[in-house]
Amino acid sequence: MTRLTDTVAWRELRDHHARLTAAHLRELFAADPERGRRLAVEAAGIYADYSKHRVTDETLRLLAALARERQVERWRDRMFAGERINTSEDRAARHVALRAATPPREVSDTLARMQDLVDRAHRGELRGAAGEPVRTVVNLGIGGSDLGPRMAARALRAFDAQRVRTRFVANVDPADLDATLADLDPRTTCFVVTSKTFTTAETLDNARRARAWLERTLGRPPDLMASFIAVTASPAAARAWGVAEDRIFPLWDWVGGRYSLWSAVGLPIALAAGMHAFERLLGGARAMDEHFRTAPLESNLPVILGLLGIWYRDFFGAQTHAVLPYAEDLRDLPAYLQQLEMESNGKRVDRDGRPLDCATAPVIWGAAGTGGQHAFHQLLHQGTLLAPCDFIVPARSAPGADAEAHRLLVANALAQSAALAFGEDRPEAPHRHQPGNQPSTTIVLPRLDPHSLGALLALYEHKVFVQGVIWGVNSFDQWGVELGKTMAKMLAPALERGADPAIDGSTRALLARIRAAGDPD
Repeated sequence: MTRLTDTVAWRELRDHHARLTAAHLRELFAADPERGRRLAVEAAGIYADYSKHRVTDETLRLLAALARERQVERWRDRMFAGERINTSEDRAARHVALRAATPPREVSDTLARMQDLVDRAHRGELRGAAGEPVRTVVNLGIGGSDLGPRMAARALRAFDAQRVRTRFVANVDPADLDATLADLDPRTTCFVVTSKTFTTAETLDNARRARAWLERTLGRPPDLMASFIAVTASPAAARAWGVAEDRIFPLWDWVGGRYSLWSAVGLPIALAAGMHAFERLLGGARAMDEHFRTAPLESNLPVILGLLGIWYRDFFGAQTHAVLPYAEDLRDLPAYLQQLEMESNGKRVDRDGRPLDCATAPVIWGAAGTGGQHAFHQLLHQGTLLAPCDFIVPARSAPGADAEAHRLLVANALAQSAALAFGEDRPEAPHRHQPGNQPSTTIVLPRLDPHSLGALLALYEHKVFVQGVIWGVNSFDQWGVELGKTMAKMLAPALERGADPAIDGSTRALLARIRAAGDPD
């Protein structure tokens, strides 16, 4: 594989950047009054305006040439065909099959089982260890087994069926589970233990403590495990832990954790909003899949967003990217995208194991508007960082919401993107000068509903894929998370027993300090 910086398109982009770097967005709009209409794409019901980027038609032409030279279309087709593109783990990356119009048999069978369980829960027929109908489901997972369903359940709370409450616990810190259980009734509470391997330390420790809570509060009922459901690719391990066969939902090795909310990992979403809403979520993602699979590169929304990200990361040196959803119900989206982007493309070697010759994933951060305007937007407007932004704006409010308040929300989003782009010259008052020229994309959803959420999440998935192909990395492994987990297993016994493993001097001293602080007087 040719190194990225040796490609013809990269060299042409580098020369083009040198000529364009000083251009201001004010100048680009003055030279092209129709820019705001031309530089926009609609896909799967989502409208994206990327006119406030420091690009010209020539920039976009060269970026598309880079995508072709790096064979984005070929890699896309290989992914959709189910080839083993996750080379370091010798696996396919077939998350798109989870929302296909005609999914694989194992997927359709699992969706049918999800439908049955959700229907029974909503009819009050799903019963826990005490024999009473389940009213609250607590999802125990971490990483992709938590961030995706937590984010989507929050995003779709306006569509909540009001029959089953959902809560989420991820942190091994006992305060997380303790606070969640404090006001729950054990007779009507059920736990979904979500772990692909069913060995995830944090998740299984929380499951152990949840089981102890049920035993303590229910007095050891005869069928304690009736209050547990498992979602896993290791059903034997779930059975060994005690989960009943009919309460185990499958995952597959071709679904990465951060791409798994479309599977039974999304069971809490379906329990909260209903299976119809979950199917609409899949439908929105499927519509974006079809756009990504068929649209020419020049009008392909995931490709455009991926290329713009590379333009800023590798040619302007931007180290961060802000995600700013102007919807309170999307407040967990930045955290979800942190895993999606940084775990996927936070790599330093290419698919062949060679050190990269370019920068990869930026730091993803952000918060829901308008709160962020009174927190970190100051840095965006007058700080020294180049920070491209995504503004995500539902055009219409949720049913029954205050329309006037929603108009104010939208006005703030549009004002922020314009102010970041064009700034304000105040030569007489330097402390009030705002230089502008901060690039942003404005992504407009018809409204925040299951279909548009599915399309939005698939858009970001494919954007990340495009960038991984261009950088030449494997976006579907995450070996960087393993070393710390292995070391934690070694250190936990040392905290308890006082033995010092073969570790560095700093960690040995910290162990001694923490053990001393934990000793009783």
